[in-house]
Amino acid sequence: MTLLYRTDDIRRIEAAASHLPLMQRAGRAAADLAIQLSSGGAVLVLTGPGNNGGDAFEAARLLRERFFDTYLVFAGKADALPKDAKAAYDRFSVAGGTVLPEIPDAIRWSLIIDGLFGIGLKRDIVTPYSDLIESANTLAERDCCPLLALDCPSGLDSDTGKRHGATIRASHTITFIGAKPGLFTGDGPDHAGAVSVATLDLEPSDSQNAGSLIDRTHFASRLRPRPRNSHKGTYGEAGILGGAPSMVGAALLAARAALRIGAGRVYLGLLDEHGPAIDFGQPELMVRKVDGLFAAQLTALACGPGMGRSAEAQAVLAKALASTVPLVLDADALNLLAEDDTARKQVNMRGAPTFLTPHPAEAARLLKTTTAEVQQDRVRAAQTIASGFHAYVALKGCGTIVAAPDGQWFINPSGNPGLATAGSGDVLTGIVVSLLAQGWDPLAALLGSVHLHGASADRLVAQGLGPVGLTAGELIDSARSCLNSWISRAD
Repeated sequence: MTLLYRTDDIRRIEAAASHLPLMQRAGRAAADLAIQLSSGGAVLVLTGPGNNGGDAFEAARLLRERFFDTYLVFAGKADALPKDAKAAYDRFSVAGGTVLPEIPDAIRWSLIIDGLFGIGLKRDIVTPYSDLIESANTLAERDCCPLLALDCPSGLDSDTGKRHGATIRASHTITFIGAKPGLFTGDGPDHAGAVSVATLDLEPSDSQNAGSLIDRTHFASRLRPRPRNSHKGTYGEAGILGGAPSMVGAALLAARAALRIGAGRVYLGLLDEHGPAIDFGQPELMVRKVDGLFAAQLTALACGPGMGRSAEAQAVLAKALASTVPLVLDADALNLLAEDDTARKQVNMRGAPTFLTPHPAEAARLLKTTTAEVQQDRVRAAQTIASGFHAYVALKGCGTIVAAPDGQWFINPSGNPGLATAGSGDVLTGIVVSLLAQGWDPLAALLGSVHLHGASADRLVAQGLGPVGLTAGELIDSARSCLNSWISRAD
């Protein structure tokens, strides 16, 4: 399991280990990775005015010791460096290293190292450092060479994944002590590249503030073969409410996903009175009018895909909130919830678990703020919704955030831009309600669903079927294949 630490947590860990040579260890870890990445030609090292620059001085010194043609650029003042970084600067100089004020011309680079700014950045980077960032990005592209960021790509907020002006586009990031959330959500994945963690021989405690990257260990206990002596009733009854006129497709996608992810029975309640009585693409679905669905003996319910925001939809939401089974709210159910204080109170009073799966704009409506504010700190936004509604939350987007009512938080590393397509969220809703109907624990169900949803898209891309032009319907069978392969491997 990969834990995620915000800047404040890392600072506390560093303070507790201040008697150890952490900067030298970071420099050595960086140099070791740099040697693997470099083709053996010239290496450009960019150093900044803080301790991240100190890590880069250490890495540059060690690369020179190993006979790499190393060019170090430092645009700051040595006397203004923090104590440990100044000591690293001095070690580099005593070892014969030369500090350059700017990037030399007419050299082809085999590797560029970004040691300008690390964690804790909260403001836009200005010249001369912004110019160095733009040059590094341009040179890495020109020379087709790796660009290695130390701890965090310069310009990226390590806590939130927000860019602060000019930002390094790294091919690789080596992050120290523990992983940082900003590397895996928001703009992070587009700028961090392949992320590796160098613990510096520390073993940080499992801080109550730490999050974690979602992987199969979070729901491994549920990945077991089905017993031969079972029947459809063993795997639950899932209900899907939605499908107003002209939006029936959204509800069909969710219902088909719920069935193919293993729910024993799936009931589909359509708001469109002229909607189909049967899904000819999936005739196993039991299509009902809304009242007929509520009459079924459900073990989990989803409400919202293609539901619209009519008075009828509002009444359906109220009835769903009064149900006593796990309830997934998505799409227009979230929009209606955001507008209705009575519905908000109903959510908080529910005895069964509630799940909210907003995209950033829906999250903004729930929080009565703007989409931009939500994206400023996606983890905080998800946690605020989870605590405010006493619900399990999946804030969708690049690096989907999962937050639990008790404050736990997670970031999903699976998935790709192929998920940015109409109906993708409806498929996720179907997966969640299916696993809940089958008896998965609330948190495991949401973590498993989000990770499986992303993995299904990754599998399709690996097969050459995306990301461009990937459709939501294609995700369903891919998700089924992924889930069965996970169960097979676990067995």
